[in-house]
Amino acid sequence: MTGRWLWPAALALLSGCALTVSDPRALTPLTGFVPLPSQPQVWLEPGFDAYAARVAAALPAAISQVETAHYLRFLHPPRIYVCGTPACFSRYVLTPKLSAVVVPDNRVILSANLDGRESARLPGLLTHELAHLHLGQRIGHYHSSLPVWFHEGWASLTAQGGGAEYATDAQVYDDIRAGRRVNLSLRDAPGKRHRAAASGLGIFAFYRQSMLLVGWLKAQDEARFRQLVLALQDQADFEIAFWDVYGVAPATRLAGFFDQVLRDNPPQSAAPNTP
Repeated sequence: MTGRWLWPAALALLSGCALTVSDPRALTPLTGFVPLPSQPQVWLEPGFDAYAARVAAALPAAISQVETAHYLRFLHPPRIYVCGTPACFSRYVLTPKLSAVVVPDNRVILSANLDGRESARLPGLLTHELAHLHLGQRIGHYHSSLPVWFHEGWASLTAQGGGAEYATDAQVYDDIRAGRRVNLSLRDAPGKRHRAAASGLGIFAFYRQSMLLVGWLKAQDEARFRQLVLALQDQADFEIAFWDVYGVAPATRLAGFFDQVLRDNPPQSAAPNTP
C-alpha cells in the first residue's frame, strides 16, 4: 500500500491488512498491553481477560488452518494484540471501522468489535489476519509482486470465508454475468496497488470473488496450486511463478472459472459456499 496502512472501509467492518516491513511505522511500539498468563502469544489491554481468553481458545485452530493452507509452518510464533476499547484500537489503526488488522511489522491487532456485535466473526477474522501475517513473515505484507486479489482471496479461502462474509457466491456470479470481474491482467508496482475499485467492484464483492478464484485454482489441481504458493512464499514474482506452474497467464487460466459461471454452471471450488 502507498501512503496508508489499511484498506479503506466504506460500508461496514472488514478485516484489514498491512504495509511492508520497510515502512517506518513498523517501528511504532505497541504499548499498554500485558500477556495473558495462560497464553503468552496473546497480549491484551488490561481488564479484558475474558476477551483475550476467547482469542487464546481460537488461536490453535487458526494457526493450524493457516499452516495447512500455506503448506508451511510459521517462521515465528505469532503474537496477537487484543484491544478491548475503541481508544486502544484507534491508537494504532488509522481506519477505526475495521475489526482486525495486521500493522507493520507483522503484528495482529483485534478491535473491541470482536468482543461485541461481531463476536461471531472472531475465529474467521483471526485466521484471515494470521494468513497475512504468515505470508508477511516471508515476503512482507502487500508486496507489489503479489496482486491484491490473490493476497486477499487466499487469506479469505484460508479462513473459510473469514473476511469475505459480506457478499455471497450468488452475488459474485451475478456480478460476473453483468461484466463486473476482478481484472486479472493488471500488474501492481511498488507505487500502485490495484484494489477493488480498479475492477469496478465493491470491497465485499472483490474479497468474495477473489476467494472463489483462488479456491477454483486450488480445486482444479491442488498439486500445482501448492507448487505456486510455495514459490510465492519463497519470494518468487507472481507472474513468473504462475507461468512456470501453469504455462499460461493468470487471466488465461482463470477464464475457465468465468466461463463456467456464464454457462450457469457454478464452478467447483475449494472455497466455502455461502447461500
